[in-house]
This record gives sequence, C-alpha cells and structure tokens, in this order.
Amino acid sequence: MSDTETGGPAPAEAATDGPTVIVGTTAGTVSVEDLTEALMDVVDPELGIDVVNLGLIYGIHIDESDVATIDMTLTSAACPLTDVIEDQAKTATDGLVQDLRINWVWMPPWGPDKITDDGREQLRALGFNV
Repeated sequence: MSDTETGGPAPAEAATDGPTVIVGTTAGTVSVEDLTEALMDVVDPELGIDVVNLGLIYGIHIDESDVATIDMTLTSAACPLTDVIEDQAKTATDGLVQDLRINWVWMPPWGPDKITDDGREQLRALGFNV
C-alpha cells in the first residue's frame, strides 16, 4: 500500500527475532522519543500492558505541521477494540501533536517476540507465562 492510499508512510520493517524497534522521522517540533513516551499511557484493554512495550508500534512519522502518523498493529486483526486504543492514543498525545493518525498495519504480523523486556516483566506480574 502506498503513502497515498494510507495517508502515511509505509510501515517499518520489523525484526523477527526480538522486540520491534520503533523507527521514526521527526520534521516538526515534537520528537519521536517524546511521542513514544506519551504512547506508553495507551494500554491494550485485553492484556493491560501499554502498546509500546507490547511491540504494537512499528513506526512513527511526525511531519512539519506536528501531525503524527503511527504505524501500529494489534495482537489480532479481529480485535474489536481499535476505537478504544485510538481514543486513548489521541488523549495521550493531546497537546504534543496537532493531530494523530493511526495507520493500522498487519504485515509483519504481531507475535510475542515483539514484546519488550519491560513488557514481559509486566505480563509475568499479571500471571502470564511469557
């Protein structure tokens, strides 16, 4: 899918043998690091862990007008909670960016290998075996 079709950049290539590395470009006044930090307040409603540490964020692009486009996936393409996550993301980044767009991507598919070490610790604390 092209940038024209999605309204944003193509998704970043994700690692297959470890947590996904968030790649990003910053053209405006907000840094990718600041936006990533804000997105740690967005919690997957089913697992109770933030979307960054779950490895659901594949890429972040911030244009010169401080409009952010996030390439993001979910643990399942059939997840009915995209609206909840989108609302949380907009709330978490309010005041940092002028607008936030989520480009839902499904390739590469998410897997437990994308969870960060911090995310694994959080899941273990909740009783998950990861």
